[in-house]
Amino acid sequence: MDHVLHGDRRVDHYDWLRHKESPEVLAYLEAENAYTDAVLKPTEAFQKKLYQEMLGRIQQTDLTVPYRLRGYLYFTRTEEGKQYPYHYRRQDGEDAAEEPLLDLNQLAEGHSFLGLGSFDVSDDNDLLAYSTDNTGFRQYTLCVRDLRTGELLSERVERVTSVAWAADNKTLFYTIEDETTKRSHRLYRHVLGVTGPDTLLYEETDERFHIEVERTRSGWFLLLTSASHTASEVRFLRADEPFDQFRLMAQREDNHEYYADHHPGPVPGVGAEIFFIRTNSGGRTFRLVTAPSGNPKQESWREIVANRPDVMLAGFAAFKNHLVLFEREGGLPYLRIVDLASAPSVENALAASHRIEFTEPAYNASLGDNPEFDASHVRFQYESFITPRSVFDYDVGTRERVLRKQQPVLGGYDASQYVSKRLHATTTDGTRVPISMVYRRDTPRDGTSPLLLYGYGSYGISMPINFNSNRLSLLDRGVVFAIAHIRGGGELGKPWHDAGRMKQKQNTFADFIACAEHLIAQRHTSPDKLAIQGGSAGGLLMGAATNQRPDLFHAVISQVPFVDVLNTMLDASLPLTVGEYEEWGNPQIAEDYFTMKKYCPYTNLARKPYPAILLKTALNDSQVMYWEAAKYVAKLRTLKTDSNPLLLKINMGAGHGGASGRYDYLREIALDYAFLLTHAGIRS
Repeated sequence: MDHVLHGDRRVDHYDWLRHKESPEVLAYLEAENAYTDAVLKPTEAFQKKLYQEMLGRIQQTDLTVPYRLRGYLYFTRTEEGKQYPYHYRRQDGEDAAEEPLLDLNQLAEGHSFLGLGSFDVSDDNDLLAYSTDNTGFRQYTLCVRDLRTGELLSERVERVTSVAWAADNKTLFYTIEDETTKRSHRLYRHVLGVTGPDTLLYEETDERFHIEVERTRSGWFLLLTSASHTASEVRFLRADEPFDQFRLMAQREDNHEYYADHHPGPVPGVGAEIFFIRTNSGGRTFRLVTAPSGNPKQESWREIVANRPDVMLAGFAAFKNHLVLFEREGGLPYLRIVDLASAPSVENALAASHRIEFTEPAYNASLGDNPEFDASHVRFQYESFITPRSVFDYDVGTRERVLRKQQPVLGGYDASQYVSKRLHATTTDGTRVPISMVYRRDTPRDGTSPLLLYGYGSYGISMPINFNSNRLSLLDRGVVFAIAHIRGGGELGKPWHDAGRMKQKQNTFADFIACAEHLIAQRHTSPDKLAIQGGSAGGLLMGAATNQRPDLFHAVISQVPFVDVLNTMLDASLPLTVGEYEEWGNPQIAEDYFTMKKYCPYTNLARKPYPAILLKTALNDSQVMYWEAAKYVAKLRTLKTDSNPLLLKINMGAGHGGASGRYDYLREIALDYAFLLTHAGIRS
């Protein structure tokens, strides 16, 4: 490929790897896999040991905590030897029999991959609308099962992205994606048993926007949200009037995002039924307003939670007697309860609110399964680097929390043997970047310990401080694990995202490098012991960081990496590209083009030494095409001046998330760990 744009000539000698159906390309990819297998063959026994070790910590036959919905308790079960969970329910009462809903193992038969998308039960509890993907391309097929008989109905719709039932138990609303760009763009209405074309209700023509349909927790309304990375708008329809028209809440505006939920009332100080609306119209960190459901136009919005520059209102959920606000402050998540039942007025919601208290220096907290509107408790999940994932029910009135289940960790796990810390690195522009870290208590802190530094830093996504029993295989071998919460992510709210996107993208890479330097300076590790890891946009981070500071890292694991930024963003026919202009810029604009060119990993590969690198991709990835990693490896092999391994591993039967089966996934992790540990000098 030879192109000239903005007076700049681009020659891509490896463009031929884009031809997925070409026998030559497939043979090339298989050859890369064979080469990787050959190089890693000495680690096979180590991989098996790691796999068995990680498997030994998992309670393979297990149940999730049931959640209640309309008189039923829904849960999943895993069984030893089975790749996927089984979905069940039972009536909420003593000695109620279990009803099988979905057997994902059966649905996966004959396929190397299975992903579950939608899972939505009709109001009368008799019908299940669900969607599955069996390629990894995130292309879901919608089916409807009669739960009374177990039989599948004749309904079958391809490329479905979201689903919601109307209140009549026979009308389904669903959105589908465009075949080429995979952008969710059309909303249809379908009545069970009716043949012929379904009714197209809405088509989103702006290629920056995607759509999603959902039912409010109250059950009263259907919401259709159109959203880009920087703007949104919401349409609403009463669920008991499925043949009425969706109405618009507030016209979209550039850089205005808003999202809604419904409350049927009465609401203290408001009275009649309302929509709660989270909006950034008063500041980038959002605020909360109410609007009458009969006229939710912007001029009728009443503020109940003002914008707080240092607190990101990242989400909320409306219940009959309370609200839950999901907040981020100082890089950590918080759950705030607004007690509507006892508040004299909702006008100042914060005055009638409190946060659920957490004490660890770094943790993750999020809402769990809370499908019922009239509930006296909030179910939430809590975990940290050393506390396994825990499901709590929190009584809004008494403020008591009940632990429903903590993730079992077999093999005698002792949390007291591990230390979790929160650090900050200061960048050259004076920004303090949070770092979350965990290590085994007896790990040396004299610069001799291996350290794995993970990063992402894009789309305003926050990297959670999660517990991972697999990670113990690293910690118990003396490896320190850390996450760099760099700009471009959402840890410190929308301004943190803004500071690491578009023309500010270099901040993301500078922050990551500053975190690495800080960890070395504090003698947590050294350059010859420091490994880094990231996936997707985090793979872009890996590529940019190693181009800019290859001397700082000893080994790199880059998963489904977005490393060919410039070529991908110039190809508007690829999935997601146009919508990504608001994250990376539009390269048809000269300034954006040259900004991307400065950091694009593929473009900036150079003749110099690089660390040991393992890149992992998947043939059916719909978000970052396999050829990005393949081209990157092919080009780097012609340039690198070192003898360190450069390996490419392609999953020929999966997509962006890698293997879908839990045992297959563990084997992938074992390979990663064997690569990492071996390069840290640990071989058993």
